[in-house]
Amino acid sequence: MAIEGLELWRSGKVRDLYEVDDEHLLLVASDRVSTYDVVHPTPVPDKGRVLTGLSAFWFGRLAGIVPNHLVSTSVGDLPARFAPHADALQGRMMLARKVGIVPFECVVRGYLVGSGWSEYQRTGAVCGVELPPGLVEADRLPEPIFTPARKAEEGDHDENVAFGVVAEEAGRDLAEQLRTNALTLYAAGAEHARSKGIILADTKFEFGLLHGSLVLADEVLTPDSSRYWPAESWAPGRTPPSFDKQYVRDYATSTGWDKQPPAPELPDEVVAATRERYVEAYERLTGEPFSAWLDDA
Repeated sequence: MAIEGLELWRSGKVRDLYEVDDEHLLLVASDRVSTYDVVHPTPVPDKGRVLTGLSAFWFGRLAGIVPNHLVSTSVGDLPARFAPHADALQGRMMLARKVGIVPFECVVRGYLVGSGWSEYQRTGAVCGVELPPGLVEADRLPEPIFTPARKAEEGDHDENVAFGVVAEEAGRDLAEQLRTNALTLYAAGAEHARSKGIILADTKFEFGLLHGSLVLADEVLTPDSSRYWPAESWAPGRTPPSFDKQYVRDYATSTGWDKQPPAPELPDEVVAATRERYVEAYERLTGEPFSAWLDDA
């Protein structure tokens, strides 16, 4: 839900965007949760604050690899007109530079799961990347692969494409930059996650152009944009539980829902279990209690 009293610029499945000035946007992460690109009517408390806190953590940690659009997560750094909304914004806002978003999701996969596993079973490849025969579900790939997707209009599904499509439509130089940066960021994220007992199975990055230079944008390495697994639960041949909205997805599927709007309401136990996994992901990856983010934001 948009914040009453502020003029909404744009709204996505999870984030609401407000224009701050000619050069800056305010990104506010809500507690909305979606499955199969449909938003459920039941929110997950603190989900937006987890997404913002983790994005802030990763933007800071990865800034030496690729610059990003984040300016501040403090309400005190906003113009005075935002002050009356401090309670609603605290912990879930990012003041960010406006960038020209590149129209491709930069997906990196280190493990064979999800749509990648389905495509491999049919073709032996993922987004045009040939893989060795005999791999099983959740296998670790010989090396991470870049599998981009063309961004769809709101409400539609992104379309997986081969690297050559990105090179043709965005230009070879930019496509090479996207692939190199995405693979480098994934490697850094996966190494840190591994040190915390977590596997980063796959993730997607968004990049934008700021004064002609490529910057990391939107969110980064959150449970909404990434598939995180507990390392102790992983074994090739089966998909382990993940630190994300899998509880929601499993429940929604169990109801017989046809994946078309409206999505079903969520019972309290599903909401509580989902919140617990998001918070656990934050605390394990950052090494800090979630309460500390709420206090500091």
